[in-house]
Amino acid sequence: MTSTTGKLTYATYLQIDDLLKLQEPRSKPAEHDEMLFIIIHQVYELWFKQILHELDLAGTKLREGDLWGVYHLLKRVRMILKTLVGQIDILETMTPESFVSFRDRLDTASGFQSMQFRELEFRLGVKREEVLKYMQEGMAGREAALARLNAPSLVDDFHVFLANRGAKIPAEVLERDVSLRSEPNQEVQDQLVECSVNSPELANLFELMLDIDEGLQEWRYRHVQLVRRTIGNKHGTGGSPGVPYLERTLFEPVFPDLWAIRHRF
Repeated sequence: MTSTTGKLTYATYLQIDDLLKLQEPRSKPAEHDEMLFIIIHQVYELWFKQILHELDLAGTKLREGDLWGVYHLLKRVRMILKTLVGQIDILETMTPESFVSFRDRLDTASGFQSMQFRELEFRLGVKREEVLKYMQEGMAGREAALARLNAPSLVDDFHVFLANRGAKIPAEVLERDVSLRSEPNQEVQDQLVECSVNSPELANLFELMLDIDEGLQEWRYRHVQLVRRTIGNKHGTGGSPGVPYLERTLFEPVFPDLWAIRHRF
């Protein structure tokens, strides 16, 4: 898209005209808060895209051994997660009554169907077989999410990074089935303790990784509280499990080995 003068402008560079046409309330006449609901979720999807963009390069940097490159990228991810949590404050200005006024217009649409969030979970290493039953054939983004499921996660990249720096990472960890969730490993934990004690720069990286882990858990907690506050214990739209499922995902660590060593210092 170009301007009438043929010169690149703010609006044409960012494709503002197209962007502002993407918010289409389905309620007729439009319920006031449906616009907020649409915009917040579209913004979430944009941030998910950016997090994936950062994590993909972070994984490459880990395998290349570029510690400071990784640190820079993960610091940005941490800040984006803080922004995601902050956006829930805006959503909480919407009352249950205002949500109910347009909820039936969502039909079978559900945030549970966000394939980019599934990609994000899988990229970080949170791989749960139970979510596959909600990823139906033909769903937009399904193939990209499945590709993430079957690809190495950031945890796998991290293990390669540690091994390349001389840590004794077991072969069964480095050669594991990457489509499965990485399980805690005592030998890996021993190496993490040694790295933390002997390499301050690695200790700082580990703390940043825990910041990201904690940030994701904080988002999950705020999200489940938002859902409970808005719809109580009703099922989600499209038959999604709602609050009970969300509660089960609370406090699932991305980096369990880093949490497991906290008492050893």
